[in-house]
Amino acid sequence: MLVVPALSTRYKASCIWRVRTETGGREEWKMELHFGNLSARNGRYFPVAYRPKVQESDPSSLFFSRPFPSRRNRISLSLQTREDEKRISSFEKLLERNGTESSSPNNKNKRGWIHFVGVGGCGLSALAMLALKQGFEVSGSDIVWSSYMDGLKQAGAQLYVGHSVSNMQKNDGMSQPTAIVISSAVPPDNEEILHAKSVGLPVYKRDQWLGKETEHYNLIAISGTHGKSTTAGMLAYVLNAMGDDLTAIVGAHVPQFSGGNVISGCGRNFVLEADEYDGCFLGLSPSIAVITNVEWEHVDIFQDEEAVKDIFKRFLQKMRIGGHLIVCGDSAGACALLTHANQENASGENASRHVSLKSSSEVSKTDYKIATYGTSPKNHWCASSIRPNSKGGTDYMLYHEGSPVADISLRLPGVHNVLNSLAVIAAVTTLVNDKNKIYEVVNHVRLHLNRFKGVSRRFEMIGKIFGCHIYDDYAHHPTEIRAVLQAARQKFGHHALWVVFQPHTFSRLAALIKDFAAAFSDADHVIVTEIYAARETNVWNIDGRDLSTSISGPSSEYIPKLDDVIDKLIHEILRERDQELVIITLGAGDITNVGRKLLRELQQRSRKTTSDKIHALTSAA
Repeated sequence: MLVVPALSTRYKASCIWRVRTETGGREEWKMELHFGNLSARNGRYFPVAYRPKVQESDPSSLFFSRPFPSRRNRISLSLQTREDEKRISSFEKLLERNGTESSSPNNKNKRGWIHFVGVGGCGLSALAMLALKQGFEVSGSDIVWSSYMDGLKQAGAQLYVGHSVSNMQKNDGMSQPTAIVISSAVPPDNEEILHAKSVGLPVYKRDQWLGKETEHYNLIAISGTHGKSTTAGMLAYVLNAMGDDLTAIVGAHVPQFSGGNVISGCGRNFVLEADEYDGCFLGLSPSIAVITNVEWEHVDIFQDEEAVKDIFKRFLQKMRIGGHLIVCGDSAGACALLTHANQENASGENASRHVSLKSSSEVSKTDYKIATYGTSPKNHWCASSIRPNSKGGTDYMLYHEGSPVADISLRLPGVHNVLNSLAVIAAVTTLVNDKNKIYEVVNHVRLHLNRFKGVSRRFEMIGKIFGCHIYDDYAHHPTEIRAVLQAARQKFGHHALWVVFQPHTFSRLAALIKDFAAAFSDADHVIVTEIYAARETNVWNIDGRDLSTSISGPSSEYIPKLDDVIDKLIHEILRERDQELVIITLGAGDITNVGRKLLRELQQRSRKTTSDKIHALTSAA
């Protein structure tokens, strides 16, 4: 990994670069830089040391455009080839001022004990993991154990099933947490929250804690109704692969992250999946904000699509002056936010927040800059000639401002992943200091995009047996269902496609049932289960049968219990072995367990069949 510091003339930098040779030996050298620069040679970047004249102010970063505040400049970059990855084992950087190591947001001494209430969810578990990596003592509780808690326990967190005041006490009640962080799903009458407030412990909702954690970073917030997790994971992966020592929190497990859904770095960039649910992202002040799309979702919180747009408009008011807004131009809801912003400026109601729909280079210093992306040529970043590739993913030609830039190849299928990758390209290029090098940077970004394998529960392959491909996906909204089934059709062509859908919450199905009924057109057969209630009771008097009878196009049936669904699928698969069949489980609830249970049961039957055949042959002999 090649790490290049952006330095002030008031600092002395000591850089150690250790290179492991192919024979296993190690060379080491130490060099003192009074200033950093990059020299490009054969597609790689090398540091060049020289002594400039003394300047009064810090130079800006050499590649990424965001200088660090408080003279704690640490920008890292690695444009790696496969040979680089094999040969370079480590690169350590020490930044000193008057002989004292400089600090960064993650260079913290232990500051206390943080207790997380509702720690089993993907959002709060990620914050807990980050706190552990930052040196905090961490504890947490939830009503049931979750897979996210496994990693936390291994990392050293003290975790409890069930809520109790005793979870927050040590040394016979003499020691208590420094702070309490609570999930949006935890009710205010939770006994741990009530106790914390009664004894004066600071209690933070997730949005408040995120605001505190990110306020000193160059925050890159990935927001939108759909696609946040994949886009945030993809962006964090690409930046990390390029050598940026970033911090990141993604709302889903990323198999290529050693920390699951967390990266804990020492650099200034923080990639965060920014959730609109319960207004969680309103505690943030992003330097770069991505809006993937906007439409009606979380119907238990938002009355209609206008309510969703309103909260995104409030989010835009949190943008830092001089920042970057990156919007999917193919989303009518997202584009409506841009229209609103221009209307505000025209009326003079928010002159200091003026934005422009012109090229992002044509805005004044007091504006936040806008870049759009999508499949329409009207966007700044555009994907054209979208087509399947031999890896089961998608290829396309990338255009910028109407000019062809590069061929992009993804491992992931589906137009929605093309859009996700465009958002990543647009975000990375906002960090480029030298705008003449944007296309050169894109050429390197595309190499890492090609290596990204996706996030868990997003068209995730569970296994293959008897010619049947089993997949699982988190899709629980009509738009998401259409996207994943389009991706499945792209990858598998004319294979029979069976979908098992578990509706998530009564309110969502009641509000969007017509859209759900039309979302399964790419399937051949649909099984609808009973509704996963989550936090709701059925005041709508609706069930999965209502959806099953409403689906037009593919055949459909209602099988409420998941165990019965598994039995039905086993019968279908064994009825005609080695048929070309794809089974996809969809939903945000415990439907995710069906694919793995199905695979295990089929594997056991396969082993039994093999054993019986061997026994028969042995007996005959």
